[in-house]
Amino acid sequence: MSSVAFKIIESTRSAAQSVFAHRFRSFLTTLGIIIGVASVIAVVSVVQGLSSSITAQFDGMGTNVVTINAFTPLKERLQGKNSKLTYRDFLEIKYKVKGISHITPTVAATGPNGVVQYKGESAVTRVIGTGSSYQALYGVFPEQGRFFNLSDDKSRRRVAVLGNSIIDKLELKGEVVGQYIMIGGEWFKVIGVLEKRGKLFGFDQDDFVLLPYTTTQALLGGAEEPSISISLQVNDAAELEGIKQHIKNLLRRHHNLSKDHGDDFKINTAEQMLETVEKITSNTTMVLSGVVGISLLVGGIGIMNIMLVSVTERTREIGIQKALGATRVDILLQFLIEAVFLCLLGGLVGLGLGYGAGALVSSLINLPAAQVPLWAVVLSFGFSAGVGLIFGIIPAAKAANLDPIDALRYE
Repeated sequence: MSSVAFKIIESTRSAAQSVFAHRFRSFLTTLGIIIGVASVIAVVSVVQGLSSSITAQFDGMGTNVVTINAFTPLKERLQGKNSKLTYRDFLEIKYKVKGISHITPTVAATGPNGVVQYKGESAVTRVIGTGSSYQALYGVFPEQGRFFNLSDDKSRRRVAVLGNSIIDKLELKGEVVGQYIMIGGEWFKVIGVLEKRGKLFGFDQDDFVLLPYTTTQALLGGAEEPSISISLQVNDAAELEGIKQHIKNLLRRHHNLSKDHGDDFKINTAEQMLETVEKITSNTTMVLSGVVGISLLVGGIGIMNIMLVSVTERTREIGIQKALGATRVDILLQFLIEAVFLCLLGGLVGLGLGYGAGALVSSLINLPAAQVPLWAVVLSFGFSAGVGLIFGIIPAAKAANLDPIDALRYE
């Protein structure tokens, strides 16, 4: 073993003895580091868990899925105006835009039509009318039964596919598929139950009922045509931007919009939405980590102060070491390693506490399971070691520069 390695091992052993000999003081010394690292890890674990869950859901959609929604600027909304997309817009796109597939309209049933009933039990939920292509577009699959098909839509069959939460809300017993529920005063046969997707931001993703689009149109009735959203898949991802522009030009002509009038619709892709989510999560992580970094700075200053006190307390010890042949480098290394050891210990404790806090927060507010990426662990330990090195330099240099004669005389 080389002399340098031996010195590092001995200095580490000495640092460990010193830290554990003064446990309470060491704990107070590293408290700033513990709080800083725990805060960073807690924030990162919650955000990363949420980001991974959202990414997994978007992966099921595919990056070439396009969604078109009506859009009304705030100024026009305040004037009582509301833009809408209609079934005629859907037909325009379906028959005039090439290179697309699985195009489907989606409409939400509101008011009394958003109430589902079963044997005296009732529940307010999202009742959504859509086409059979919805399954392929959004990657939803039945856990029981089947999804509705083109024949169901063309025949306006009164059939329904349930999200998993509806079973509990209506207290459906036994075999769910084949039973009848009431929506808007009409009976619907349950033909399928979708796989559970869980909660996101406290929002239940399984609290909905899907109906065939034409059936929902008949259910809504009324003189006013409802606003819909339109979803489709672009067959060739390379043509995505061209098709988006084609749809934009088509809808602007169909809505008779002048050149100086903005679009009254929004065209979004799954990739755009995913990029937005990733940007928000990364910015949130950076901002919160920067704020929490102040705790690490305060913790580093605390360690420097305690190490300076430690040097004063151990002045005679340093004098004896120098008298026995210890060099300035040996003393410098000993105190520097002790500072780094303290910080790394605080980082380790903070890592455990941070993950525990993140998991607890995710559980309490129904977020996806917390995840701690490897880069966060490496960054935490790296930053802790860096704090130890930076704030340990001054105490270590002070110890190394002590005159052995003066140190031995120190009372």
